[in-house]
Amino acid sequence: MDGTVARNDDVTPGAGAEAARWELLRALGSFALDPPAQSARLAASLALPAWEPADHTGLFVLELPPYASIHLGAEGKLGGEGADRIAGVWRTLGLDAPSDPDHLGAILMLYAELGLAALDARAEGTRQRLDHVRTVVLWEHLWSWVPGYCDAAAEELAAARPWAQLLRGALEREAARSRPAALLPLALRSAPPPLAPGEALDELLDGLVAPVRSGFVLTRGDLARAAGGLELGLRRGERRFVLKALADQDASEIFAWLAGHARRWAQLHRARPPVGSDPGPWWAHRAEGTAATLNSLSALGR
Repeated sequence: MDGTVARNDDVTPGAGAEAARWELLRALGSFALDPPAQSARLAASLALPAWEPADHTGLFVLELPPYASIHLGAEGKLGGEGADRIAGVWRTLGLDAPSDPDHLGAILMLYAELGLAALDARAEGTRQRLDHVRTVVLWEHLWSWVPGYCDAAAEELAAARPWAQLLRGALEREAARSRPAALLPLALRSAPPPLAPGEALDELLDGLVAPVRSGFVLTRGDLARAAGGLELGLRRGERRFVLKALADQDASEIFAWLAGHARRWAQLHRARPPVGSDPGPWWAHRAEGTAATLNSLSALGR
């Protein structure tokens, strides 16, 4: 099979509103996957402004690749255990996982397909199993990181704000109507330790570009704004390379700036409405710890 959940086209009468719920989430996922030339009609159906191709590439490819493994993985990189976890959901369903199983678009479309398949299911046992898997996808693979991603996307690109707000609201509704998870997502429970003042510079820089360690999202746009505000030279390259170049020029100033960035993210995490076993406080606590670490390093002039 190609990674989609089989559906029964014989939808029961009166299920239109419920089907629309899943179609919205599937459309929001498709918007992140498909280039604007393919999604213009979809954007219009969602009352979203059309994107320029450069904006779509800039956000989803260059600045904020929407992969769970980047946001939940210990190294903040593609692949690894984060991608394997969500690929396991497809395998549980007897399906072949797509090549990028942890892409936000792929996860949203899987979530929506599970909802549609449960809506169409005739056997109660099948419906319950599909609903259970969908709930796992929500708490483990979407709600664990996507609210923060939406915050970052809305800030990074003005054109992305309506899409990010629509997605955020849709997921909040899903979380509110779903049975709360008993525990935090596994990726957070098994996350590496937070950043500490005694770490070597290389380890510190690695942690600052890994959201699950720092508690925040750091884009190249953020680093450009930091460099401009601090009147430091900006190098081109990967975020870690850029960050090291800034620290080499004035570590005390860039760490102080990053501490402020961490505090702002802690406020964003705490501002989200709590839903179930909500990861917001976990993220906020981690960002606050990072801010304290960076403040101490800045004071030392390191």
